[in-house]
Amino acid sequence: MVATCSIALLGAAAPPHDAILLNQLGVERSGPKTAIVVTTAAAPQPWSLVDASGKVVSQGETAPFGADAASGERLQRLDFSAANPPVAGGYRLRVGTTASRPFTIAARPYAPLATAALAFFYQQRSGVPILPALVERPDLARPAGHPHERVSCFAGTDQRGVRWPGCAYQLDVTGGWYDAGDQGKYVVNGGIAAWTLLDLHEQLGAWGAPDAFADGRLAIPERANGRDDLLDEARVEVAFLMAMQVPDGSRLRLPTHAGGGAPAAGFVDVDAGGMAHSKVADERWTPLPTAPADDTMPRALYPPTTAATLNLAAVAAQAARIWRTSDPVFADRALVSARRAWAAAVRNPAFFASSDFTGSGGYGDEALDDERFWAAAELYATTGEPQFRQAVTASRFLRHPQPGLNWGSVDQAGLITLATTAGRIDPAVRRAARVALLGLANGFAAERERSGFRLPDAGTAYSWGSNSVLLNRAMVLGIAWQLTHEPRYRNGVVDVIDYLLGRNPLDQSYVSGFGARPMRFPHHRFWHPADPRYPAPPAGVLSGGPNSTAFADDVAKTMRGRCTGQTCWTDDWRAYAMNEVAINWNAPLVWAAAFLDATHDAVSD
Repeated sequence: MVATCSIALLGAAAPPHDAILLNQLGVERSGPKTAIVVTTAAAPQPWSLVDASGKVVSQGETAPFGADAASGERLQRLDFSAANPPVAGGYRLRVGTTASRPFTIAARPYAPLATAALAFFYQQRSGVPILPALVERPDLARPAGHPHERVSCFAGTDQRGVRWPGCAYQLDVTGGWYDAGDQGKYVVNGGIAAWTLLDLHEQLGAWGAPDAFADGRLAIPERANGRDDLLDEARVEVAFLMAMQVPDGSRLRLPTHAGGGAPAAGFVDVDAGGMAHSKVADERWTPLPTAPADDTMPRALYPPTTAATLNLAAVAAQAARIWRTSDPVFADRALVSARRAWAAAVRNPAFFASSDFTGSGGYGDEALDDERFWAAAELYATTGEPQFRQAVTASRFLRHPQPGLNWGSVDQAGLITLATTAGRIDPAVRRAARVALLGLANGFAAERERSGFRLPDAGTAYSWGSNSVLLNRAMVLGIAWQLTHEPRYRNGVVDVIDYLLGRNPLDQSYVSGFGARPMRFPHHRFWHPADPRYPAPPAGVLSGGPNSTAFADDVAKTMRGRCTGQTCWTDDWRAYAMNEVAINWNAPLVWAAAFLDATHDAVSD
């Protein structure tokens, strides 16, 4: 059940911590159903499942796990998957004298989560008003932020005293999504977020739900245009990414080195036509809170980078494939943009992002082979051309992928495309991509068995955006299920969603508006409920999650040495290292929730 947020709710104390931890949204009737019991007991404990009247409908014994290093707790697992009682609310689990809070058993619990998580993107849109009729509460409406964003390149001195030369043109970069809690718009993060939503669209047919986001499912301005709502939302960002491309024939002075924490060491004159600017953002940080329409800080384009350029090539090529039938004009435009970006990256193979500008994130990345593989994979899947096939087969990532998928590690995106896209891909390439993905999935499944909370990550160090780390692993497991239909892969996706919605040591739903103890105070410049002039977040917004590796903000610094792995989190708008929100975190939440909803028939009886 979605619990709509309100200022009154946010002012109230959260319900007490539960000792029996499970998904606060509810569990699938026919799917896996697991609770975690925090207890010092070493022996198995008898449990029972009771309905709203108190009648016992199932019972058994817990399975001791013991000490869990990631949470610092001693745990037992309670598996009640065999119980398939009627769909209803009011169920409770009892272990000894302890009872869980009431929960729901549902046939399809994940559809509301997928819808709300996708609605996040409309409310992050730049350049357009957020309309009262399209949001869950009137206070979430707002005037357009940066509605006529025609800007030029940053020209001035950075934080290290390096003077940047600027450029002779302006670009109209109106639109797209604000990246996170700030109001910058970044190509590498926008690219992986858009790719994730577009990949979801491409996979839905294989899951038997090609029309899952048919026109009218989402409350967006385009909801009555006769086109798929998921594609309508993703197109907002794709169009922005293409607008960030340097005009042909433009010569720019770019830094010979601006990555790795070092300042720009000098500048070289290059043909930058077709490259992508890394971001458009404020020249200085705006205070919290600041509504987008009230942001008067000067904004600029920041220098193009090879990573952003390859990111654009990948997503534009993907868009060209997806819109080929429904909008061939847009598809042609996207493919031209992708080819220009690829050629520009070939000419300019090693220009890196600088972290020396204030007012926006750096998104620095000096390992670009994964971006080249991804871009080549998307262009190959779209065109079938030998040059892109050669780039794919020559890359180590076709057979030896990195373990993570994120804005700076994108080879898995290329593998998913090669493994699942119909048409132009050589069967040998497809087989290699599938073998690599199944190898990753098997590794994640093995980690799940070693994790106290049954997560596809048995590590004890939780990084910035750890919730998205789990979700991106869930995507690989979802693709593995798609290729094999082995239940263990889908079950791993359920485990991740269970963790995010309360089956964790903090008994915390990390998604606003969902569960008994939802995230309420994100780091965000508009959803800022600590200030009565600003609204609480809408439902469906994902917190970055526990962060035990970077105690970067003032709140996090007070927790250093006082928390363990999964417990290094607090619901505080000042804690940006733990409780910011971001488009590349919500996108895999949409993917995973939509996957579970679309595949519910696979576990129905």
